Amino acid sequence: MSEGESRDVIGVDIGGTKVAAGVVDGDGRISSQVRTPMAANGSAEAGLAAVTAAVDALLRDHGGLATIGGIGICAPGPLDPNAGLVINPPNLPCWRNYPLVAEMGRIYSAPARLDNDGNAAALAEYLWGAGRGYRNVFYATIGTGIGTGIVLDGRIYHGRTGAAGEGGHVSIDYRGPRCGCGKPGCIEVLASGPAIARRARAKLRENGAASSLLDLAGGNAEAVTSEMVGQAFAGGDPLARQVLEETVDLLALWLGNIIDLLEPDVIIMGGGVSSMLQPLFESIRDHFPACCVNTRCREIPLLPAYYGPDAGVAGGAALCSAEVCKRGEPAPRTPVPLSM
Repeated sequence: MSEGESRDVIGVDIGGTKVAAGVVDGDGRISSQVRTPMAANGSAEAGLAAVTAAVDALLRDHGGLATIGGIGICAPGPLDPNAGLVINPPNLPCWRNYPLVAEMGRIYSAPARLDNDGNAAALAEYLWGAGRGYRNVFYATIGTGIGTGIVLDGRIYHGRTGAAGEGGHVSIDYRGPRCGCGKPGCIEVLASGPAIARRARAKLRENGAASSLLDLAGGNAEAVTSEMVGQAFAGGDPLARQVLEETVDLLALWLGNIIDLLEPDVIIMGGGVSSMLQPLFESIRDHFPACCVNTRCREIPLLPAYYGPDAGVAGGAALCSAEVCKRGEPAPRTPVPLSM
């Protein structure tokens, strides 16, 4: 887009089962959205067709391509954001070294950009959300896995090849359980949703304690999920509280390492598990002095993410926002409503 121009952009969030896309204005408001199935196990062409079906549906309702300033895409990694390539994501077997940005640019004759969901969501939070007004942002989304993104001086930090920012695979215990990535003791295998559920199930088996978790799981300890742990914690269950306090210890140690390495201006946490842990954010920060060399670690805010389930759509749009294209300065810090 040209200098000074600020048109709506389309944000696309590609997952293993669905494509979510939305029209996003220059203030980060999502005005319309669509969802279509993703053909993850088909041909490369079928995968592309699933993405274009979502984009085409938005364009029909939005006045066509002339109203759109760009198309930003979140896709699972590994990928190369500089070359616009989807390399070999496990849950998108349809694409191997696939030039997604070039294909989208060919079809729509519009600027297109690509990045992973952690990086893109971090940029959306920096531009329009909880990170607005901060220069350096560390973002983490905690759910089934742990993804992260780093924004330094208003730009995503990609590293040499585009593979930087995999904070979920920072190990905090070299004797710990093996993560799906192959490394031992990654924070993902210790503090993600499945890890929380495993810890709760183990405590129920060991202690046989009367816990509301058993009621929530229909009497079957093996059916306990992290969502149930959150429900039990909210209801005052002691075992659930113990599980989440252990999770706080793990996250504080991990974030202490992040602070000593990056010293960001703000830490933002999103995702389903982060929502569950939000009442314990201050407890995480209280642990920082014991987990950091940095003596001013308590000055760094730990904030809940502004964008929830729409983080991928907002993140995709952020990649093509006018402010990013112009490499502008942060806007004043007041989050805007999510929808019109």
